[in-house]
Amino acid sequence: MPPADSDSSAPLLHFSREEYAARRERALAAAARRGMRELLLFRQESMHYLTGYDTFGWAFFQCMRLTADGGTILLTRAPDLRQARLTSVTDDIRVWTDSADANPARWAAEMVGKGEKIGVEWDAPGLPFSQARALDAALSGLRETADASGLIAELRAVKSPAEIAHIRRAAALADDALAAAEGATAAGAFEGDILAEMQGAIFRGGGEYAGNEFIIGSGARALLCRSFAGRRRLASRDQLTLEFAGSYARHHAALMRTFTVGGASARHREMHSVCEEALRRVAAELRPGNPLGRAFDAHAAVADAAGMRAHRLNACGYSMGAVFGPSWMDWPMLYHGNPVLARENMTIFVHIILMDSETQTAMTLGQTYLIGPDGAESLSRAGLGLVEK
Repeated sequence: MPPADSDSSAPLLHFSREEYAARRERALAAAARRGMRELLLFRQESMHYLTGYDTFGWAFFQCMRLTADGGTILLTRAPDLRQARLTSVTDDIRVWTDSADANPARWAAEMVGKGEKIGVEWDAPGLPFSQARALDAALSGLRETADASGLIAELRAVKSPAEIAHIRRAAALADDALAAAEGATAAGAFEGDILAEMQGAIFRGGGEYAGNEFIIGSGARALLCRSFAGRRRLASRDQLTLEFAGSYARHHAALMRTFTVGGASARHREMHSVCEEALRRVAAELRPGNPLGRAFDAHAAVADAAGMRAHRLNACGYSMGAVFGPSWMDWPMLYHGNPVLARENMTIFVHIILMDSETQTAMTLGQTYLIGPDGAESLSRAGLGLVEK
């Protein structure tokens, strides 16, 4: 168990101020290459990356201006004033006031003022269409705008040594959760108890809530790839699919497994063999300079050759990093034809998912990899064998 912080008034920063400053410098350089002088950001991940700001307040209107000199200005609501002071390096924090006719887009325009072209993060969960329209109208006549939606995401995809250390810690927490799930899984076990053991392992280890709910399903529900409400007890012969992530300092590392209970069927064993081979083939393609589409194609080739084209998905992984709700999925993704090149120090979650609806058989296998100079390193200590309970 990691030591607890003793000084609750100290700034809660997970990186040095120098690292945050270097990130902002890189962001401005990337913006300049696209003809943008400054940035107006709406993704919580972007604000967190540049300053450390940590909140779920993105559910309401808030934005951050990255100024041409590397400074930041945050516009948010009153509940996040002290949150920003404690968790970020931003000193200029402005609060818009709630009211029946509030138009925070006007406050954002006043914060931006007149000047040269500004890049706007239009594609963001924290900027719904109605507010984006209001912002566009408010900026009209003040600034020429350009779409900067993917700019920070591209920078975030390649991790610094300090970020990798956090992701390794998250991976260790995910392993702890997997071990807890194995220990709690048995005929008659309640899914809620399994979840409680998994989350408890992460919290006891100093981790946080993940960017989205843990996925758990048994029986026919083991074929589902999303979380849902409702829990059941495992039957004497059953299957249990789990997809989850360890989260440490908001950085994620995910795992995915399907357990069998009371004995694995021949179909389970066949599908697991395909999953394991596909996972190894995908990992072998995660090398600097390889298009990420090739990694997906390796997965598809194994599944299709085994006659499981109808049972696989059309993507088999995505980046892991410091993300906020509603999802822990990050950019880029592994799908056919993706031209994005793998780069050293990317962290990629690879999931091999086979769901046979005809026989109601599920099988999954997934883990997070760090791309090194010579290939991919698994960040999990767990084995890839079929788990039979």
